[in-house]
Amino acid sequence: MQTTEAAAPDDTRLRRAVTGKLLFLFILGDVLGAGIYALFGVMAGEVGGAVWLPMLVALVLALLTAASYAELVTKYPKAGGSAVFAERAFKSSTVSFLVGYCMLAAGVTSAAGLALAFAGDYLGVFLDVPAVPAAVVFLVLIGLLNARGIKESVRANVVMTVIEVSGLVLIVVLGALVLGRGDGDVGRVTEFPPGVSVASGVLAAALLAYYSFVGFETSANVAEEVRDVRRVYPRALFGSLLVAGVVYLLVGLAASVVLPADELAGSSGPLLEVVRAADVGIPDELFSAIALIAVANGALLTMIMASRLVFGMAEQGLLPRPLARVLPHRRTPWVSILVTTLVAIALTLTGDLGELANTVVLLLLFVFLSTNIAVLVLRSDRVEQDHFRVPAVVPVLAVASCVLLLWQQEAEIWLRAAILLAVGVVLHLLAQAPWWRGAPVEPASDGVVGAGR
Repeated sequence: MQTTEAAAPDDTRLRRAVTGKLLFLFILGDVLGAGIYALFGVMAGEVGGAVWLPMLVALVLALLTAASYAELVTKYPKAGGSAVFAERAFKSSTVSFLVGYCMLAAGVTSAAGLALAFAGDYLGVFLDVPAVPAAVVFLVLIGLLNARGIKESVRANVVMTVIEVSGLVLIVVLGALVLGRGDGDVGRVTEFPPGVSVASGVLAAALLAYYSFVGFETSANVAEEVRDVRRVYPRALFGSLLVAGVVYLLVGLAASVVLPADELAGSSGPLLEVVRAADVGIPDELFSAIALIAVANGALLTMIMASRLVFGMAEQGLLPRPLARVLPHRRTPWVSILVTTLVAIALTLTGDLGELANTVVLLLLFVFLSTNIAVLVLRSDRVEQDHFRVPAVVPVLAVASCVLLLWQQEAEIWLRAAILLAVGVVLHLLAQAPWWRGAPVEPASDGVVGAGR
């Protein structure tokens, strides 16, 4: 893989305010955090103490697809996303819509799963309430913050990202302390549950681990706002994924050293159990608060993305036009926020955290499959500027990895994803109806819709 720097004309209307370092932090913040707080115990149930192994497999698979994004983003730095890559490669607005809708459906489903994670053992430290009603209230609060404005949401995200990373670092430090005083068991990191095939267990857990790495694909949407994007994008993308991978591997090793896998698997707040077992005087309330903030941050970012994607697709006529309505003063897309929040609430009733996470992965695998194929299709399309170019074997391996992970999905996961896609197709057809194609959408005053105050 190689990339070369080329001076390209600044022909975008957007401000190029994102430096390489800021892009690195943007991607790292999107990838690192909520997934491991919520899913670590589920993965331990699949592979025992060797939970680091599916993390490593998921990292390698994520890097394969990330290479395709690095080529397409630096080749078409104004394209901005998987749906546009698909339209350029396959010349089909239908394929482009389905790719964009898969990202939307994955985002809403992810928020539903995170809501259930929020309502589990971490919240139980403070309140003894039923999980589903608590998840519903959580999603309503996220929706209200989203509707208040993007500025308030982003400010909250910066603070929450710092807090959630500190929680993961704390787990690594606690693992080292426990091992140093002779209380840990290093042998557990290679133990698998009795009667479980290593290959099948690792692949099943890798599906869940993959959920912890997704988020890097959204960085394609800010390509026009990155300075010297052809040079800095690959470095920021691969660097952030590698840093996240190292943190996840260290957390996995630390947790397995401190606690047996069955104790991790039996909790919806597995990292809290690690803190308790370390017994160094850290209050349950403190770490639970960190974990709740991490999960809330992931849900907030996801719902911001989902609501803005619905708004944008409605403005383009791909979804019914009423979904593009905005609040007059706040200038936030209130209808799309309301609809995505209601769908997320409904999804909390359809499965547990592991099932919803696998549904997210399935939907995103279709997006990644499209992007990896698009790299190969667009090889014949030459551009003037030098750009990152990945060896052809890498997207081929990435396509194979997507197919392998799709093959591992269970029928129930396919059914949930199929229903979500069917809803999208119906909405897309309704959007073509005359009474919605021509429906007026009130303009935002004094700026871009969704800017907030």
